[in-house]
Amino acid sequence: MTMQIAEPVSLSQSAAKARAHAAAARNNLRTEPKAVRIAIIALAIVFLSVFIVLPLVLVFAQAFSKGILAYLAALAEPEALAAIKLTLVVATISVSLNLIFGLVAAWAIAKFEFTGKTFLITLIDLPFSVSPVISGLVFVLLFGAQGYFGGWLRDHDIQILFAVPGIALATTFVTFPFVARALIPLMQEQGTQEEEAAISLGASGLQTFFRVTLPNIKWGVLYGVLLCNARAMGEFGAVSVVSGHIRGETNTMPLLVEILYNEYQFVAAFAIASLLAMLALITLIAKTILERHLDEGHDINDD
Repeated sequence: MTMQIAEPVSLSQSAAKARAHAAAARNNLRTEPKAVRIAIIALAIVFLSVFIVLPLVLVFAQAFSKGILAYLAALAEPEALAAIKLTLVVATISVSLNLIFGLVAAWAIAKFEFTGKTFLITLIDLPFSVSPVISGLVFVLLFGAQGYFGGWLRDHDIQILFAVPGIALATTFVTFPFVARALIPLMQEQGTQEEEAAISLGASGLQTFFRVTLPNIKWGVLYGVLLCNARAMGEFGAVSVVSGHIRGETNTMPLLVEILYNEYQFVAAFAIASLLAMLALITLIAKTILERHLDEGHDINDD
């Protein structure tokens, strides 16, 4: 009877000591004086307000400066509708291609050992270190009239540059790493135990992927697709090189914003820009939600 009473008491004392230790650790982190902490927080708020919040407010203020009717009329212009449609088409193509590649590459890198694995990871990261303008010029050298494949394409009446295929290729290149980079660390952390168990029970490779691997990485897939889509819709440099700026045909939303602004059509320019800004805000909210799900998944795995 005595031992049964002593054990809960000792457990409660240990829990109390653990909480006290955690509180002391948190207090030790706050070594700066209160004035310094306030100054740091205020500096961060001012920086975010000036460089992020204020530009967004100005974009929407300029877009609606002549009223909602002028705003809607600017978006209803044929050039604006064509740019929105082209942006959505190109984003769909590039995200779909990068989703397929990202899943395959992440599965291969995280689940298997093979020669050239490090080199493959380096290639995946290459678009992060190459200027988008340079990547656009590469496609010009490949598919332009004087490029390596230009003569063959011309003889077979195939148009790559200054058309949707060239824009889609350039956008796919600059968004290349996002899905793969979102999935590789997640799949590496999960290991191969569940897949090995499924295979030992008679599941095929595809069954293992769709019934075991994919459900475990679904939030990571959505996270990578989200970032890839946001970058695809906002890409300017590479698309500017390969598009040819053909009005109503090869101008995406970012390119149209530049053209309208240079022509002093400020309401129309900021109206299109406001759509991109709304995309950025929606992406930020969705990114926060997905990160929460990813963190919850990590906590479950840790437990």
